[in-house]
Amino acid sequence: MSDRKVRKLIVILGDQLSPEMSSLGEASAQDVVLMCEVMEEAQYVRHHPKKIAFLFSAMRHFADDLRARGLTVRYVRLEDEGNTGSFGGEVGRAVSALRPDSVVVTEPGEFRVLDMMNGWQRAFNVPVEILDDDRFLCSRSAFAAFAGGRRQLRMETFYREMRVKTGLLMEGDTPAGGRWNFDAENRKPATLDLFSQPRKGFKPDAITQEVLALVGRRFSAHFGRLEGFDFAVTRKQAETLRDRFMADHLPRFGERQDAMLSGDPVLSHSLLSFYLNAGLLDPLDLCRRAEAVYLAGDAPLNAVEGFVRQIIGWREYIRGVYWLKMPDYREMNFLEADRALPDFYWTAETRMACLRQVITETRDNAYAHHIQRLMITGNFAMLAGVRPLEIHQWYLEVYADAYEWVELPNVIGMSQFADGGFLGSKPYAAGGNYINRMSDYCEGCAYDVRKKTGKDACPFNALYWDFLARNEDKLKGNHRLGPVYAAWGRMSPEQKRETRQSARAFLAELDALPKTY
Repeated sequence: MSDRKVRKLIVILGDQLSPEMSSLGEASAQDVVLMCEVMEEAQYVRHHPKKIAFLFSAMRHFADDLRARGLTVRYVRLEDEGNTGSFGGEVGRAVSALRPDSVVVTEPGEFRVLDMMNGWQRAFNVPVEILDDDRFLCSRSAFAAFAGGRRQLRMETFYREMRVKTGLLMEGDTPAGGRWNFDAENRKPATLDLFSQPRKGFKPDAITQEVLALVGRRFSAHFGRLEGFDFAVTRKQAETLRDRFMADHLPRFGERQDAMLSGDPVLSHSLLSFYLNAGLLDPLDLCRRAEAVYLAGDAPLNAVEGFVRQIIGWREYIRGVYWLKMPDYREMNFLEADRALPDFYWTAETRMACLRQVITETRDNAYAHHIQRLMITGNFAMLAGVRPLEIHQWYLEVYADAYEWVELPNVIGMSQFADGGFLGSKPYAAGGNYINRMSDYCEGCAYDVRKKTGKDACPFNALYWDFLARNEDKLKGNHRLGPVYAAWGRMSPEQKRETRQSARAFLAELDALPKTY
């Protein structure tokens, strides 16, 4: 490989597994593609073993696909002799060995990696070209222009612009069905008829089996179970799952997408975010296919609009906010929360059935759907006053679809309201009644969701009002919380005292638990 002239060293990251990557756009036989498994990325947070196994296997399969296209791939495995353990080290080693005319890479999804890349040209004394990631429909510069000098951003405004730009679910200049957003129809509670047919994954092939053995050896101490791994690891497999979702689950996705059932962690959710965020699926293609299902009369508009909104609305919006506000966004803590993340986020050993259920499923599957993340694990962390940076790190570690560009704003901005309302219009706080209405988690719980205070009462009930009371100076001016604070104001002094005493007693017990993680 080193005896011939190398024009470009094309660096492909683990979440850039798309043949249409901008860095691969003009790839030729004169170029070398560099892909590497490095301990730095596997351990900068302690990623779930299923996430590591998924990415390493998908990377190895993608490398084989590139070779089949006639490209030369320099692939560094985790345990290869000489592996420096870092991106920078492997790029430097490849530059020294190959002496390319230039290094080409598509911009990464994380600020810390871009910061590292910006130093490569000086470090390796070779021209480095960092290209836009055109898998996204809104570039970083376009989003910055949209944001302008606004003090607050709202996804709905951005989403409507994206609908017009893409033409998705549009009838001329107006939205299909006469409305932009059908979210109000997608909040029906859980019922037992929601159970979905079991999802069929893929039996690990020889490449994946080798990766599973590697991950089992090297990352067994990380949170999460490796057993039962059946992820798609190729584009073809991901497309198979895409087609199954469109046919079998999209029609049922809409009205009960916020529901939660203890016997079915997936319901009608797509389970495609793993593959979308790693590059095995294309976002616009997904939305076009969902639109086609609606136009064929095989799925209702509210279901398809909700799915499309998650991708061209929320996903693009979140990425824009990330790049607009980093690096300071990571450290935001508007509510001055300062409690350590409880150990049960790692052990699932808690008497609260909802948290036990979601954390157990997270441990087993490296997945939970958006309401489980927002209204169970996220809601509790915010009500209890957990440090936003700690809960952010937990989400980044435990979910196989979590990358900082998508996870950080969701946690800091939406889940924890740590940005003070820049991203979301209000804190997503709720007591036990919401959980009871939207799930079956409260059945058989050690706590009584009907009780508002006392040792046996659902902790969410007192914590909800305590959260509002202790943050009243910061939140009372929020127009969406006016009715809530009015209700708090109507409570008797005795009710308020009992509520806050109940919350303090629970939090004292929480603080007294041993800290081993």
